[in-house]
Amino acid sequence: MLTLNLADFSLEHFMACYWQQQPLVIRQGFQDFEDPINANDLAGLAMEEAVQSRLIFKKGDKWQAESGPFESYKRFGKTDWSLVVQAVNHYSPEVAELVKPFAFIPKWRFDDVMVSYATPGGGVGPHIDLYDVFICQGSGRRRWRVGDIGNHKQFAAHAALLHTEPFEAIIDVELLPGDILYIPPGFPHDGVTLESSLSFSVGFRAKSGCDMLSGLADHVIDKDLGKTLLADPKRPIAHQQGRIDTSDLTLIRANIQNLLDNEALMADFAGSYFSATKCALDLQALDDPLDTADMLAQLQDQPLIRTGGLRCFYVDATIDQGVCYVDGERYAFGADLAASLMALCDHDEITANLLAPALNHPEFARQLTDWVNAGYWYFND
Repeated sequence: MLTLNLADFSLEHFMACYWQQQPLVIRQGFQDFEDPINANDLAGLAMEEAVQSRLIFKKGDKWQAESGPFESYKRFGKTDWSLVVQAVNHYSPEVAELVKPFAFIPKWRFDDVMVSYATPGGGVGPHIDLYDVFICQGSGRRRWRVGDIGNHKQFAAHAALLHTEPFEAIIDVELLPGDILYIPPGFPHDGVTLESSLSFSVGFRAKSGCDMLSGLADHVIDKDLGKTLLADPKRPIAHQQGRIDTSDLTLIRANIQNLLDNEALMADFAGSYFSATKCALDLQALDDPLDTADMLAQLQDQPLIRTGGLRCFYVDATIDQGVCYVDGERYAFGADLAASLMALCDHDEITANLLAPALNHPEFARQLTDWVNAGYWYFND
């Protein structure tokens, strides 16, 4: 198992002084690091329809970007291009291992592991990300420049590429295998490959208020909630027909605030919203589905492993009722199963002991069997 090596300070110091505040180079954050996937296998993934991938290069002085799947890479030559593949942790258990060293940040904040292969001179151009990222250098070398946060002008270098204007670097570093560069949202950065290399970017979501309000609206509509009408009995006579006065605005705000103050509603929204995956899961449904008895018997002998990228959470406001959220859906099993559901969500690998006493609960046992048959959890035969 990979271990994050912070030689000069503690995780507590990192979270207090760097997380979402300033970029940081972590030399040999992964000691004796070996690529969890090679360039050929990454290129093969980018040939698949279900996998999100892009190839970024320059034609003359103009940036270009193409979306996969790709049939061949020969036309791009041996220099000045990058292949970027999203959510590789969904498809490669070895790449998924890169997530575990960052378990000091909760999974609901995690997004995916993006993997980039670049030839000498390759990069994606200077840009600003709206999420936190740990860029883990694999084989090869890349030079990274990071600027300070500020009012940087951005422009479309291509329809699929948002770049930022030149910036003064506060970090200018060459990353070697095992080095990690942490970049919070808003800091401009630019990486250029010095020799053919692989980079593994462990990204963490940063949702805007607009995103979450949109998600909440969808949740309320889907669940047929929020039907309480705005009411104003004993309203005084209006003398200005076109006016929304202060008391009116308070009434409007209160009607919306009632939704936000509904703890159960917000718990279900947060659990469902953040457990939904951005990219498709690589689910391997069983050709010969197990029945519940067979699944429980097999679980006594070997653990179940969560498939890469599957998101499952619990919320303090509803876990005491035995509620959890798996891949965007709400499941309620009763208060007696709260501890087992916490174990299910907290661990990537679950044993029969961790799930006791839930395995004696018929509804949970049936649901776990359905999840296993669908490929959400699997036995590593």
